[in-house]
Amino acid sequence: MKNRADLPSLDSALEAGQKISDLGITKQFEPGDTIVNEHASVRSIPFITKGSVKVMQSDEDYKEMVLYYLRPGETCIMSFLAGISHDTSKVRAVAEEACEVVFIPVHTFQELIGKHPEWLSYIFQIYHMRFEELLEVVNAISFKKMDVRLLKFLQKRCAVMQTDTLSLTHEQLAHELGTAREVVSRLLKQLENEGMVELGRNRIRLLPAGKLNR
Repeated sequence: MKNRADLPSLDSALEAGQKISDLGITKQFEPGDTIVNEHASVRSIPFITKGSVKVMQSDEDYKEMVLYYLRPGETCIMSFLAGISHDTSKVRAVAEEACEVVFIPVHTFQELIGKHPEWLSYIFQIYHMRFEELLEVVNAISFKKMDVRLLKFLQKRCAVMQTDTLSLTHEQLAHELGTAREVVSRLLKQLENEGMVELGRNRIRLLPAGKLNR
C-alpha cells in the first residue's frame, strides 16, 4: 500500500514564498470537532496541516464506521470529488486530535490542478491511497473475524496518532467498528490474555506482540 512518503512534493507548485495556508482559510479544531458534515455542500476542500482527522460514514440506522484517517499533507478525496461535482458530502470528517486545516476553495483547487502537474499527481496518489484503504475496510467486513478487525483498527489508529497508547472507551471503539460494546470488551480481554494489548481505565496500550500482523 502507498503511504504518505509516496505523495509528491507540492513546494514547486506554489509561487515563490507562498504557503499552503495562503491558498484558503485556516481553522483550528479540537478533538471531536466536526470538520466536514455528512450531506453538507462542499465549497472548499480541507487540507490537513497539523494533527489527524478520521473520516466516517453512517448507515440508515446512524451507525458510523471509520473509513480512513487523514494526516498532515493530506486532503479528503471524498470532499474533493463532492466539491468538483457540485454534490454534497457523503462522509463526515472529525478531528481525532487537535488539528489545523486549510480550507481551499474548490475553484482554487481546480486552477492549481490545471496549472501544475504536481497537484494532479498529488490527487491521483491520494485517490490511490484512499481506494486501497477502502478495499481493506470492505475486505475486513466481508472476510475477517471481529478480533482481527479490532487489532487492525488499533494498529492503524496507533500509527496515525504516533503512539502505542490510546485514550479510548470500549463504547467508543464499538461505535467506530459498528458492533456491540460487549463484543469489544470480550475481544479486548482476549487480546490482553494473548499479550497483544494492556488494558487500563479508558486506555488501551498496544504491546509489541500486538504490532505484528495477525
